[in-house]
Amino acid sequence: MSLRAFRVAYDGTDYYGYQRQPDVPTVEDAIFDALRALEVCALDADKPDGYAAAGRTDAGVSALAQTIALEAPAWLTPRALNAELPADVRAWAAADAPQGFHATHHADRREYTYHLYAPTGVPTASEPADSPFDDERFRTACDALSGSHDFHNLTPDDHNTERSPSIEATRDDDYLAVTVSAGGFARELVRRLVSLARDVAIGEEPLEKIDRVLAVDPVPGHEGVEPAPPEPLVLTDVYYPNLTFAVDEAAAAGARAVFERRRIDRRTGARVAGQVSDGMR
Repeated sequence: MSLRAFRVAYDGTDYYGYQRQPDVPTVEDAIFDALRALEVCALDADKPDGYAAAGRTDAGVSALAQTIALEAPAWLTPRALNAELPADVRAWAAADAPQGFHATHHADRREYTYHLYAPTGVPTASEPADSPFDDERFRTACDALSGSHDFHNLTPDDHNTERSPSIEATRDDDYLAVTVSAGGFARELVRRLVSLARDVAIGEEPLEKIDRVLAVDPVPGHEGVEPAPPEPLVLTDVYYPNLTFAVDEAAAAGARAVFERRRIDRRTGARVAGQVSDGMR
């Protein structure tokens, strides 16, 4: 047995977040069940030896590069792990880790991408937005929210709320790919950052709201910022300076096939919903 790290991708739609919880399905439960089935983890063990994960994604949030580490036999490759994982949770790369490595504490940077639906055209019957989306205002808001701040008004956490995120946005047709990176994140912080910048971009909030939210004084509940929906959020990277991950080509190919099938299914579902919606006009 030696300490190994694995990159794990998952579709978070049907899970109540990454971290295990009683009586609801979580990604961590799926991973532990697979490790028990492979006899890497004892049936009565609370968790595998040496185990830690890079982060705890919320319910509905997906991942490309969630990273776990554990004491594992040499034969435990991503492909072997996938033999017992559900189809929507796929290991695809691995790395040997030094003794004492901790997947949570030794991550230098985490990166999330939020796929924000943000059409810029004039509102129509099919796109009844109150105001067109202003990319420049969105980026101005992102700049104001980037850097070192105490984000106590943008998270339910009541301690360790000082962070230094970098926020960038790239337009792709009707969507903005909003990339948020930092050493770590408070709960719901990424989704509330996106939500506040969006409200500024469509004119629902003035730019001055950002100064109010970043101030020392607590924001009353009725002035608070609700988190954006979780489903468009993906944990896209976790950077470890001393790890080199090797892609398991067979595991990665299988994972790509799974997620491509899901992409097709969701495109088909969108067409069906569009026909139903259009047919009622």
